[in-house]
Amino acid sequence: MKYFLTAFLVVFMFGAATAQNEKAEADFQKIMERYSAVGASVAVVKDGKIIYTHAFGLKDLENKKPLNDQDIFRIASISKSFSATAIMQLVESGKISLDDDFGDLVGFKIRNPKFPEVKITLRMALSHTSSLNDSQGYLNLDVINPGKNADWAKCYNDYLPGSKFNYCNLNFNLIGTILEKKSGERFDTYIHKQILKPLGLYGGYCIDSLDSARFVQLYEYHSDTKRYTPSPAAYAPRRTEIANYVMGYSTPVFSPTGGMKISAADLAKYMIMHMNYGTANGVKIISKKSAKKMQTALSPDEGYGFALRTANNLIPGVNLKGHTGSAYGLYSNMFFNPKEKFGFVIITNGINATYTDGFPDFSREAINCLYQTVLKQSKAK
Repeated sequence: MKYFLTAFLVVFMFGAATAQNEKAEADFQKIMERYSAVGASVAVVKDGKIIYTHAFGLKDLENKKPLNDQDIFRIASISKSFSATAIMQLVESGKISLDDDFGDLVGFKIRNPKFPEVKITLRMALSHTSSLNDSQGYLNLDVINPGKNADWAKCYNDYLPGSKFNYCNLNFNLIGTILEKKSGERFDTYIHKQILKPLGLYGGYCIDSLDSARFVQLYEYHSDTKRYTPSPAAYAPRRTEIANYVMGYSTPVFSPTGGMKISAADLAKYMIMHMNYGTANGVKIISKKSAKKMQTALSPDEGYGFALRTANNLIPGVNLKGHTGSAYGLYSNMFFNPKEKFGFVIITNGINATYTDGFPDFSREAINCLYQTVLKQSKAK
């Protein structure tokens, strides 16, 4: 009798979970349709563990290939948190300080010409308060190097360094350069050895080190024609640049600011490390002190720390930490609550994007859908 009761309970729980997932997927599919999404991969974490993953739609629109959980995306600006995590490792080892002169670390002068006596620090760059901007581009360091670009001064805003927030991709390509100079390892190699491999994650910044069959094609949506066009540049291998690579200067080739390629499930495992303040599955990546610094807002209005921000307006009444990304038509989201140990990863390879309060409506609806239909239902059991 006991055996049959146990078997009944197992079947009952399995059926309930299946019904719950079916509702979650039906609700999510409606959001996909509302924003004409090509595909999306999601992961939900509860109590520090992944409880749900699913892939919706297509990874390749032209060939109608379905997306699966093992496929990898170029995740855009969430990549910055990998760069910041690596820098905190060097801070912990005493190789650099957050208050070091940014230019001294990079190897050429970085000073706002309107405030030449004010030191721009690594801390400012990590928190986007350096007064740098992307007006001259950020795909190579020549743009801000006084010895290479006559217009280098245009890379600076007209306010005191440290006084204002201005999101700037150039900050993080320079940060990647510092990582190479101070570690003695190429940027992509360091990230693999010190973060990805210890956590058991498949991903990276170097295209040729990864299985191209797993790449998710990215698509830009054109509202005038209501059509998508592919963005093959997202996975450009940059072989010529890598063949002529100069350590400590060519680093933007790998895009420390946006070049990580990884699956939603593995990004969720990385997120769990930050959720646990630097440790996952017994593996310590950074100290609790460093992890908390990354999550502590230095700009009150934006809630931005070191490549992680505070978001209080995504789920009503819920405080989240994390980051977004958008490039080549992709939109990525990684948000978590370190106190209650839950979080979400949502990555789409193409949507008809609209925004409210600076955040994509698709992403907001998707996070709330998973919160209500997966996380809260799981808590109710």
